[in-house]
Amino acid sequence: MGAEQRVGGCLCGAVRYAFDASAVISSHHCHCTDCQINSGTAFGYVVGAVNDSFNLLKGELSFYIKLADSGAKRELAFCGKCGTRIYAKPENGKSGFFGLRVGTIRQRKSLHPKRQVWKKSCLDWVECIETDQTFETQPKIK
Repeated sequence: MGAEQRVGGCLCGAVRYAFDASAVISSHHCHCTDCQINSGTAFGYVVGAVNDSFNLLKGELSFYIKLADSGAKRELAFCGKCGTRIYAKPENGKSGFFGLRVGTIRQRKSLHPKRQVWKKSCLDWVECIETDQTFETQPKIK
């Protein structure tokens, strides 16, 4: 494994993956209601990476297609055994935001959030989180 590789996996260990750390383009808390429901807490925490930087090393993923507020279809990937959410990406290999769930990354302690999105859905008691940028909804991805 190269110096720039990061590894991760699910709670039960059935799914393992690696990704190129140099391909990370963002790190953020998402306060949208879908992330609140899916994470079982106040927000989702993801790092955005380039699609082809993700490499499934072990296991099989299960998928759920979700319709985002933007109207885009997002492919959510989970471990089929324990249900741990691994990533979300555009459906059918389309280009766009590929978000890895930080909690599944072994080196998560070094991944500090740089921004918050969907702040308008933020729970009142989460207001104290500090990041470099905050957006009321989804910012445009360059």
